[in-house]
Amino acid sequence: MMERELRLMKGNEAVAEAAIRAGADGYFGYPITPQSEILEYLMEANPYKTTGMVVLQAESEVAAINMVYGGAACGKKVMTSSSSPGISLKQEGISYIAGAELPCLIVNVVRAGPGLGTIQPSQCDYFQAVKGGGHGDYHLIVLAPASVQEMADFVELGFDLAFKYRNPVMILSDGAIGQMMEKVYLKPKKNRSTVIYDWATTGKPASRERNIITSLDLDPYAQEIHNQNLQAKYREVEKNEVRLEEFQTDDADYLLVAYGTSARVSQKAVQLARAEGIKVGLLRPITLYPFPSGRLKELSRQLKGILSVEMSAGQMVEDVLLSVSGKVPVSHFGRMGGVIPTPEEVVDSLKLKIIGG
Repeated sequence: MMERELRLMKGNEAVAEAAIRAGADGYFGYPITPQSEILEYLMEANPYKTTGMVVLQAESEVAAINMVYGGAACGKKVMTSSSSPGISLKQEGISYIAGAELPCLIVNVVRAGPGLGTIQPSQCDYFQAVKGGGHGDYHLIVLAPASVQEMADFVELGFDLAFKYRNPVMILSDGAIGQMMEKVYLKPKKNRSTVIYDWATTGKPASRERNIITSLDLDPYAQEIHNQNLQAKYREVEKNEVRLEEFQTDDADYLLVAYGTSARVSQKAVQLARAEGIKVGLLRPITLYPFPSGRLKELSRQLKGILSVEMSAGQMVEDVLLSVSGKVPVSHFGRMGGVIPTPEEVVDSLKLKIIGG
């Protein structure tokens, strides 16, 4: 068994290297801070020479996502990346891909908004990622890394889930994790897949009818059946693919719920609160969709209160509230505009909004 290779890398670089090693067939993107290193790394590495992976800077974000649509329709392992405003431009194509039930990987290294905002890190795209973002009743599977290691690991996981469910997968990161450098263990390089999928547009052999991939059906009853099938698939995802991490929850009276950079801050906040004798734990959702509602509901039976810690005005807190169904008090603490909260601020908010309340 080959050992994993140890490197010191930025989160964005880890995504790019992991894509090469995962046997990706194609990357189509457009530069925008703070994720441009993904495209730059792939361009410099020129994986086409050794793996045949196509790397293309498209003329726009709209062009990039439609190239992903075409590559995915051929059954290829394709991906794109961008940052908040760029992901917004891709939403129509993402909805088409979800409606056509095609696998692909989308990376969003989130920056603060609304509008052009700033290039600093944020978690203000939670609603966009988890609730659909584009038009129609659909879901992305959403993975939330909290380290450079997970930026790398979630590339292969994302592709695996995308093909398992024929559904787009998003890695929802932020500018802090994308730009920070940490050690990362990289897996050995995979060979590109030679699997030909029976649903893909690979040319029509005499043995089957032609494959037509579309998200359009003008018959409302047929379109309703298609939507029902999509919803049934999402229930399967919710049943099988929930991922989370817990920190000191066994005896916790209070719980922090946080993902990504906020979870890193909150883990230190737990240590500070515990040093003061406050029994606090942390639940970190790794999948934002499907959200770990079941485990939150279980934990709520022992809790006196929950604080949702986010780098936003409060988005994930709505899913926390839905999960506990009013059984325990829930509040929100967040910083906006690209500001990362401190552990001390989290502890102070917990005291003020939950313990003191």
